[in-house]
Parts: sequence; C-alpha cells; structure tokens
Amino acid sequence: MEYKDYYKILGIPRESNPEEIKRAYRKLARKYHPDVSKEKNAEQHFKEIKEAYEALKDSKKRAAYDQLGNHWQTGEEFQPPPGWNFGFEFGNGPVSGGASASDFSDFFESLFGTARSQHTHNFTHPGEDQQVKLAITLEEAYHGSQRRLQLQIPETDMLGRVVPTTRTLDVKIPPGVTEGQKIRLSGQGQPGRGSGEPGDLYLVIELKPHRFYRSEGHDIYLTLPITPWEAALGGVIEVPTLGGKVELKITAGAQSGQKMRLKGRGFPGQPVGDQYVILQMMTPPAKTEAAKSFYQQMAQQFSFNPRSELMVVPTN
Repeated sequence: MEYKDYYKILGIPRESNPEEIKRAYRKLARKYHPDVSKEKNAEQHFKEIKEAYEALKDSKKRAAYDQLGNHWQTGEEFQPPPGWNFGFEFGNGPVSGGASASDFSDFFESLFGTARSQHTHNFTHPGEDQQVKLAITLEEAYHGSQRRLQLQIPETDMLGRVVPTTRTLDVKIPPGVTEGQKIRLSGQGQPGRGSGEPGDLYLVIELKPHRFYRSEGHDIYLTLPITPWEAALGGVIEVPTLGGKVELKITAGAQSGQKMRLKGRGFPGQPVGDQYVILQMMTPPAKTEAAKSFYQQMAQQFSFNPRSELMVVPTN
C-alpha cells in the first residue's frame, strides 16, 4: 500500500497545534466539498482531507502516527511491521463530518485498526507469497535431491521497510521436476501482520544447461555420434541416459539427423517422459597415408553423389 503524509495533505507543518490543524481542515473541506466544489477530483481530495484530519485531530492517534517518523514519503510502498497495532476502534457512529469507516484508505485502516470491521482491535493481514528461482542440474531433476539453500528473502523490519534477509532452508527436490515447475514451501513466505498467517515460498525450477542433454517438458534429447559403418550396416550400440546405459538398435542405412525414441527414458512423472536420440554421423579424419588411400578406394568403389538432386535444372 502507499504511505500517506497527512501533514502534507492538510498543507501544514508537523509541529502544528490542534487549532491550526482544525483551521486547515475546514478551509480545505470548503474548497473540495463535492456538493459545491468545481475542482478536479474534488471528491477524492475531500476523502483524503477527512482521513488526514481524523488521524491528526485526536492526540492519541496523532502520537501513534508520528511514531512512524520521517522514514517515508507520500506514494512510497509501505507495510506496517509484523504485529503493529495502535489499538483504535471507531464504534458505530460517524466520524469527521459524517464520514463512514468505509471512506478510509487501507493505509489508515492498517495503522488504526480495522475500520471496515468496526469491532476488531488488531489489524490482521496474511503474509504475501514469494517466489525465488532455484537452478539445478538435469541429474538432480531426474533423480531428485536434498539441498540446503541460503536465500535472500525480502522481509519487513520493525519500521515497516522491506529489507533482504538471509534464510537457510533444507529443501527436498522431488524426482522429475521440470523447467518452470514450482515447489511450494508452506509458511516460508513473508510473515503476516498482527495474527495473520505467513505466506508461502515458491521455488521456481531452472534447469542448468547440460553438456550432452537438453530437456523439453518430461522428454530428454541427446545428439548421438555414430560411425559411417554403424550407419550403413546397422547394429546395436550403447546409449547413455540419465538413468544409466541402455542398448539401441540402429537399422542399416541410418542417416544423420534421424530421430530415434527410447520409451520411458525421460523424466519420471505422470506420464513418464521419453528420451529422443538424434543420430549424427561422424567421419574419421584422414591423417595418415593409409587413411587417405582408404578414402580414395571408397571414392572409386561407390558411385554415390548425395548432391545429385541439387544439380537437376528444373524445366518450365
């Protein structure tokens, strides 16, 4: 909520006496009364003036308000400290020139008790939920893990200011968490005010880049290098997964870029993900004379031109 400077609203210094406060209120009330005023936003100004006067005309309310000091300026974000309670109530009658309790702002209500619930002395408000990002490895996401975290959590100090606080938490990461998933830590968010319950803390999962794997939802992708003879002749080869090595059958005549599926080898969950293997043919380097001779024999042996279709000139 926004902090309201009641002295500034009435246009008076903080050391003003009760008579000066009353005169300032009456002058502004005549100027902005919605029944007679032609000023822009007169009704809103009138409500703010009544609220400021209600806070400052009473010596106890004024003293309580002045406890806040000069730590805020009008319009700044403000939150009362946890348990802050000035203990005022309004009864059932009107206040400040016929204003009802519902005319007052959340700021006024938070300082002087619940205006809208006229018999409640303690201001109670639940704490806000908070989110922090948690970067983990694909291995942690797959198997689950236990982490001790030191997090910078914004909390409210005794002056109502939001300040960063270091908090140590032991967190259990369940198997199968995915990018963007949230882990809820009940009651670990911002403290409530008064007797309000604390909010929850949500850990938003970020998956760190992996040297070999990438993930999409519950599925995992791996680019798998193969030799030309494995591609041409086919065979059974070992393939790594986050759950351990498995065997994959390569069919004869496989090509680079071909995608093969290992069912159920992705992240755990409902449903279980798959691992997709993208074949990538790797050519051995011709670093020796023998290797060069072998490639020359292959060029003579095979009448194969992978660019033949590119050379066809289209006819009109």
